[in-house]
Order: sequence, then C-alpha cells, then structure tokens
Amino acid sequence: MVEDTFLARHLARLRQSRSLTLEDLAERSGVSRATLSRIERGQTSPTAAVLGQLAAVYRLPVAALFADQDLPGPALVRCQDQSVWTDPDTGFVRRGVSPSVSGFRGTVIEGEVPGGKTVAYRTSPLPDLEHHLVVLSGRLTVTLAEGCFEMEPGDCLRFRLNAANSYHAPGPESARYLLCVIG
Repeated sequence: MVEDTFLARHLARLRQSRSLTLEDLAERSGVSRATLSRIERGQTSPTAAVLGQLAAVYRLPVAALFADQDLPGPALVRCQDQSVWTDPDTGFVRRGVSPSVSGFRGTVIEGEVPGGKTVAYRTSPLPDLEHHLVVLSGRLTVTLAEGCFEMEPGDCLRFRLNAANSYHAPGPESARYLLCVIG
C-alpha cells in the first residue's frame, strides 16, 4: 500500500526541489493552498484529479508521483510490494504494477473504477503521452478529445493523451483494467 505519509512527503519534496512555494503551486495547479498544505502534512489524501493537476505542473506522469524506489536494471516487484492507492472521493483503486523508475520510459498500472463512478483528469501531465489500455473485467467508458469509447473485457484502446480525459464504469460492477503508459 502507498502510505499517505509517503505520498505526502514525496509531494512536498517534489515541490521543494522545484523551489515552489505552496502559493506558487496553488496558482499553477488550480488546487487551493490550504488543500496542498493538508496533503503535504498527510492530513488528507489527494484525489486522482488533484494528482493529475500536480503531475501536469511537474510535467511528470502521474505514476511518477507514486515512485518510492529507484530500481535500476531488471527488477522483480512482487504483488505484495506494489503500491496501492485509493481515491478518497471515487473509490478508484490504482496499483503500480511496474513502477515509474529512472532509465525506463514506461509504467504499468492496474486500475479499478467502482460501478457508477467516474475518474476525470483536467489535462494530460505531458504532451503526447502514449497509453495502451486493456479492460480486464467489467465495462469501461473512456472519454478523450477524440471521442467516447465503450470498452468490454479484452478490448484494447491505444491513444496519445493531450487533453482532458475520463474513465467511467457504467454498470453496477466495477471496471478493472491494465494501463501501459509510455513517456
């Protein structure tokens, strides 16, 4: 599991390493200074949308916000050691199957959107970020600038992310998927 304290410390280090004040980050991200302060102190967990906004400011894939290790070369990451994070607003669960590390451009994420819920991002953190999404179970509606895609188990959607996007599980059951992000 990704501990909120790790995520809080990591987000604070990212901001400080770029010599940004909380006010600077609030202005650039559109997230209030008070919320950013509570997140960095571990008093609240950020939502997926907030993480997307922060990733855009830092020009990093969202996966890099969860990177807690830098394993050069081949690395085996056991399931029980993979980071898991839950969005406090939507219940969206994100597992870092293959974490973001230096020297590698891609990452693999498993996502699970609860039935009836939507996870939305205002923008892409990096221009032309390559994605390959495969639905494992349930139904998933992916909305991109290019249109709306209704997906079922086994379907794969390949796209470059450049704008706002959302992921919705329309049925009563959750939608589970693997997402390969190459940046």
